[in-house]
Amino acid sequence: MTISASIRNLVAGVAALAACAGAAAQGAYPAGPVTVIVPFAAGGSVDVAARIVLPRLAERLKAAVVIENAPGAAGTIGTQRAVRARPDGQTLLFAVASPITVAPQVSPTTVKYDALKELAPIAPVGVAPFVLIGKPGLAAANTSDLVRLAKSQPGKLNYGTDGVGTSMHVSMELVKQNARIDVVHVPYKSGPQVLTELAGNQIDLAVLPVSLAQAFIRDGKVKAFGVTSKTRWASLPGVPSLAEAAELRDMDVESWYGLLAPAQVDAAIRERLAREIAAVLGEPDTVRRMEDAGLKPLSMTPAQFGAYLQREKQMLGAVISAAGIKTE
Repeated sequence: MTISASIRNLVAGVAALAACAGAAAQGAYPAGPVTVIVPFAAGGSVDVAARIVLPRLAERLKAAVVIENAPGAAGTIGTQRAVRARPDGQTLLFAVASPITVAPQVSPTTVKYDALKELAPIAPVGVAPFVLIGKPGLAAANTSDLVRLAKSQPGKLNYGTDGVGTSMHVSMELVKQNARIDVVHVPYKSGPQVLTELAGNQIDLAVLPVSLAQAFIRDGKVKAFGVTSKTRWASLPGVPSLAEAAELRDMDVESWYGLLAPAQVDAAIRERLAREIAAVLGEPDTVRRMEDAGLKPLSMTPAQFGAYLQREKQMLGAVISAAGIKTE
């Protein structure tokens, strides 16, 4: 064998080893525990949804999935952490619209990321409406009564949400625009805090996730005027849709819960995660637990989820502009 032939064989061998190493690296995902940032407090609706789905995802990935609650600033603090994470699939984000399609529009100078450019959509896991609820002593029996009451005393009633510029805030502003009423926003730090204050007659109204409010509604601790979805919701069949009232017949808002990753994550990892999430959502026990929590499973490919978020951003942007919602 000549020297040149030996060199060629050596180069070929090194190349083959490199190819094998690359293939092994690609097939090794996840390379250890996967951290999923939930940018809201433990016990809230986002956390509940995450803790239904993510343990099953861990079983399918055959790796630990560690949930890290990083609440604050309407979800933007935890989301910023996810944006800055290494795009290796080892750090993911479990989020809702507030920090993804809402916050960058209401806080353009303080939110230092463009979520739809700096995060890669993987898959939604479910949707749920919000529900408009009132304090026990509120003098209104249904949505039409409430609209009349609000119109009779503009600016006197108030409503609580989990913060300025959140999905709940924007949803109530849409109610106000459609019904042509004037009620005052009272922002809180968390949904559970709003619910406690409402049940104690400290505020008049609230817009909260169905999953958070439904136990209080069933126990008669708060009044339920209607869910924000176009039709009634399975976990609260006795509560009307707000759209059943003539004043809000066009109301149709549902909130998604889903998984995202830093934007430069490998496409193969995104597709793997999306497939595993779809498999989890196909399990009867997962479906049952989600429905018990007031959630409806929702499956999409990464591309479909990305298009969905783009449409949502445009729709919410119109509401935000009309309401003049700004946090700065």
